[in-house]
Amino acid sequence: MSSLSERPSKPVVGQEIPHEAASQHVTGRALYTDDLVVRHPGILHAHPVQSTVAHAKVTRLDVEPALRVPGVVRVLTAADVPGVNDAGIKHDEPLFPDEVMFHGHAICWVLGETLEAARLGAAAVEVDYEPLPALMTVPEAIAAESFQGAQPLMERGDVSAGFARATRVFSGEFEFAGQEHFYLETHCSLAVVDENGQIFIQSSTQHPSETQDIVSHVLGVPGHAVTVQCLRMGGGFGGKEMQPHGFAAIAALGATLTGRPVRLRLNRTQDMTMSGKRHGFHATWRVGFDDEGRVQALDTTITADGGWSLDLSEPVLARALCHLDNAYWIPEFRALGRIAKTHKTSQTAFRGFGGPQGMLVFEDILGRCAPALGIPAHELRRRNFYTDGQSTPYGQPVRHASRAATCWEQVWRDGDLETRLAEVQRFNDSHEDIKRGLAITPVKFGISFNLTAFNQGGALVLVYKDGSVLINHGGTEMGQGLHTKMLQVAATALGLPLSKVRLAPTRTDKVPNTSATAASSGADLNGGAVKNACEQIIERLRVVASGKLGVPAADIRFADGVVSGLGTKATIEWDELVKAAYFQRVQLSAAGYYRTEGLHWDSSVMQGSPFKYFAYGVAATEVEVDGLTGAYTTRRVDIVHDVGDSLSPLVDIGQVEGGFVQGAGWLTLEDLRWDTSDRPTRGRLATQAASTYKLPSFSEVPAEFNVRLLEDAHEDGAVYGSKAVGEPPLMLAFSVREALRQAAAAFGAPGVCVDLASPATPEAVYWAIESARAGGWTPDDDVAVDHARTAGDRHPDSERETVGV
Repeated sequence: MSSLSERPSKPVVGQEIPHEAASQHVTGRALYTDDLVVRHPGILHAHPVQSTVAHAKVTRLDVEPALRVPGVVRVLTAADVPGVNDAGIKHDEPLFPDEVMFHGHAICWVLGETLEAARLGAAAVEVDYEPLPALMTVPEAIAAESFQGAQPLMERGDVSAGFARATRVFSGEFEFAGQEHFYLETHCSLAVVDENGQIFIQSSTQHPSETQDIVSHVLGVPGHAVTVQCLRMGGGFGGKEMQPHGFAAIAALGATLTGRPVRLRLNRTQDMTMSGKRHGFHATWRVGFDDEGRVQALDTTITADGGWSLDLSEPVLARALCHLDNAYWIPEFRALGRIAKTHKTSQTAFRGFGGPQGMLVFEDILGRCAPALGIPAHELRRRNFYTDGQSTPYGQPVRHASRAATCWEQVWRDGDLETRLAEVQRFNDSHEDIKRGLAITPVKFGISFNLTAFNQGGALVLVYKDGSVLINHGGTEMGQGLHTKMLQVAATALGLPLSKVRLAPTRTDKVPNTSATAASSGADLNGGAVKNACEQIIERLRVVASGKLGVPAADIRFADGVVSGLGTKATIEWDELVKAAYFQRVQLSAAGYYRTEGLHWDSSVMQGSPFKYFAYGVAATEVEVDGLTGAYTTRRVDIVHDVGDSLSPLVDIGQVEGGFVQGAGWLTLEDLRWDTSDRPTRGRLATQAASTYKLPSFSEVPAEFNVRLLEDAHEDGAVYGSKAVGEPPLMLAFSVREALRQAAAAFGAPGVCVDLASPATPEAVYWAIESARAGGWTPDDDVAVDHARTAGDRHPDSERETVGV
C-alpha cells in the first residue's frame, strides 16, 4: 500500500460529516460573489449589448446615445482594451467582436451607476449589421464542411477483419442534444483596483488561475498584478471552467478605466443565451457481432457541436473518443472525431466532459441491436464486459475490470432484478395502455485531465502558535463538498480533531498556477497537495516531539490532538508541541504539492495511459410509461458505485444521487432548441428560461432510490485510498433511457427494435411507442439498423432512412 493511500488509526477521513457550509447554505448566511456588492460603495454595474442576429459583420457601432442616458458612466468597446482583445485560450474569442458569431453575442458593455441605467444605456446603443449565413445544426455544418480544431483518429486492430468474422453487422446514425448547466448562481464577477494598481477580482470561477491569465493579457499587465478569489460557487458543473474569464476581464477593464469597483452579473436569460452548454453530438456507426452477441468491431465517426469557437471542444472530443467503449471490450476499433463550427454559443465543459456523449453512442447501439440479435439487452451488455488483462482501444490496461462485474452482481442481487423482470413482464401482459421497463447499465470512467500537465495541485497549510490550522488549496468549492474533504484530509494528516482546522477561500496569491476544479480530480490533486504540506510540518514536529518525549522521531505518533511515542506513556498536547516548536524556531507552515504519477498521452496517435484509474458503477432503473401520452415516471433506482475508500461518505452519496438526477435530466427532459428557421430570428435560443427549459425536479426523483458505495474498493496510489465521485455517477442515468426503450418496446410485438430520441422527452417516447405499435423494424443480417434524428416532436418514421450494410 502506498504512503499516499494508507490511512492512520482513527482517521477523520471516512467519517460521515455534513458539508462544511451546509448550515450557511440552508440559512442564507453563505456569501456568493454578488453578495459582496454591498461592501463596495460607488460600484458600477455592467450590462451587455447583445447581437440580435446569429452571424453578421458589425458595420456600425454608435455608443453616443447610451452616454446620454442618465446614470451611464462609460461604454466599453474594443478601443478600450490595452492588451489583447481576446477572452479565450485558443485566441479565437474576441472580447469585443467586429463579427458576431451567435444570437446574443456581446458586442460592447455599458457601465452604469445602477443596473437599470446600464440596461437602458445598452438598449440605446445603435448597431448595424451585414448578415452572413448561419449554420445552426451539426448536419448543416457537416454538409458545409464547417469544422474547427483537430480531427483525431483512434484505432486498434483491423476493423475490416473484425467485420469479416462478424455474423451480424448493423449500421446507423444518431444525433443527440446538449444540456444547459443551469447552476443556481449565474456568471458573476466583481473587480476593484487599489491605490497601487493591483487588480482584485472576486469571481464565480472553477479556474481562478486561468481567469487571472486571461485578465492579465486583456489588460496587458503581468500575472502578479491580478489576484482572483473564488469564495464559493452556487453550482458550476463545468460551465464555469472557461466561460467566466471574459466576464471577469470586462469587470477588471471597467474598474481599471474608471477607478471604481465594477460588478458584472448575468441574469438568467443572459446566462443561457451567452454561455456555453454541453456539446451535442452526431454519430454515424457500423458494428459487428458474432453468434454469441459479442462485439467484434466498431467503426464510427463522431462530430461534436463546438459552437462558434473552440473553447474546450478538443479535449471534450478526445474524452468522448476515450469513452466510446464504456465498460465493454471491442477488439477491433476505429473512431474518427470532428468538431463542427456552428453559430451557437461556444459549447464547453459539462460534468463528464465528453465521456457521457461517447458512452451514449455505444449504449444506444447495444440497446437498439439487442432485439435484432435475439438477446435481452442486460445479457448483451453483461457478456461484453471487460475482463482482467484487457486494454482500452487507446492502449491503457483496464485495471480492476472485475469491479464493474462486482457492482453489476450486487445491483442484480440487492435489487432483486430476476424477480422484478418477471413482474414487469406480468404487468405488461395485463395492461394495454401502461407498460413498464427495467434496465441495467454499467459505467467505466477514466479519472485525470486529458492534458497531462493539468494533473498537479498545490496547497498552503499554516499552523499558528496556538495550535490552530488554516489550509488553502487550489480547488474551488461549487457545492460538491471539496472543502469538506480537504478539511478531513488535513485533520487526518495532522492527527487533529476536525474542529482545529479551518479553510480559507481559494486565491491565486496563496496557491498559484492551479488547475481547474474539474475532471473529477479536485480531491485527488488538492488532497494530495494538502496531505503533502501537512506531512512536511509533521516531520518537523516529530523532531521537536522526539526531544520532549525522549523517543526516536520515527516512533512519534499524532492522533486526536495528542502526540505520543512508542514505548513510553508520556504524551504532549498538540498545542503545547506547536508552542515549543515556535520557540525552537521551527517553521510551522508548508507549501504542498502533488502531481499524478504514471500518466502519458500522445494525442497525435490517440494512444497512452491518460487516466490514473477508472471509476466503476452500475444502475438499474424501473419506469412506467403511459401509452396514450408518452408521459412516464421513474419507479425505482438501485445503484452501486465505486468511490474507493470514501473520504466523506455523506458527500459522496450526495454526489451519486445528484449526478444521476442531472444525467437523467440530460437524457430525458432537457431539450435545448434553437430557431432553425429562415426568419430574422434564426439562431435565437428558444429555451432560454426555466419556463421553456424543463429541469429535473422532486417529481422526477424516483420514489425508491437506493444508493450504495462499493465496499472493499481501496484505490492504491490515491489520497487515502479514495476515488473521484464528481462525474462518473452522471452516466448511471443511461439506465433510465434504456428502461424507457424497454417500456416503449413492450407496446409492440416481441423482439421489436425501438428507436428512441435523446432527450427522450414524453413526446419522443410517444413516437417510439407509435413506432413499436406499427411493428418497428426487425433488420435481417444484411440490413442495417439505422437511427432517427432526435426531433422528439416528429414521428421517427418521417426521418428514417434504412441503410444497407
